[in-house]
Amino acid sequence: QVRLVESGGGLVQAGGSLRLSCTASGRTFGSSVMGWFRQAPGKEREFVAAIRRSDDTTTYTNSVKGRFTISRDNAENTVFLQMNSLIPDDTAVYYCAARSGSLLTRDEYQYNSWGQGTQVTVSS
Repeated sequence: QVRLVESGGGLVQAGGSLRLSCTASGRTFGSSVMGWFRQAPGKEREFVAAIRRSDDTTTYTNSVKGRFTISRDNAENTVFLQMNSLIPDDTAVYYCAARSGSLLTRDEYQYNSWGQGTQVTVSS
């Protein structure tokens, strides 16, 4: 089992930036792909971004392209989500997730491990 711990959430004004971090521990070979998802109040959880360990290939949902950047530090088993030009619609609980297979997927059901979530609030 991979244990994931997120940090870096908070309150920011529209146009501001935040960087989320997620550190994996335990059976970290089970984190070939790591992703970020988010869930806004009253909405279903949605995919944000994902990155593959072996070649740093990334994928993003359209609404964050050009504003968010996902990256990872394999030596530290940590994945980051740099969020710039934040807008109120980005307000949500952000979850880190990991899967052991190498498929770079946006399907939350393909991810085996999840963090506890970190709140991001963007004020207008």
